[in-house]
Amino acid sequence: MSNGIMMYSTTWCPDCRTAKRVFNEEQIAYTEIDIEKDPIARDLVVKLNGGNQVVPTIVFPDGSMLAEPSAAVLKEKIASLR
Repeated sequence: MSNGIMMYSTTWCPDCRTAKRVFNEEQIAYTEIDIEKDPIARDLVVKLNGGNQVVPTIVFPDGSMLAEPSAAVLKEKIASLR
């Protein structure tokens, strides 16, 4: 799978930890951006989520996006990209 997955997260977010665990289990490379340290990324997350600051927000190379996905939903998306 091509690299280019962007995960916008925070350090305290349990759903972010779940997404990281799934990416690691599936051996998927991704770039993580902490929106509390990057105001431009935070603004992007708010824009992508209709005015809400939702993490994790995961943007895939095909242009699709998931916000707060369950482990099962994220695994399904990863499988569809392979």
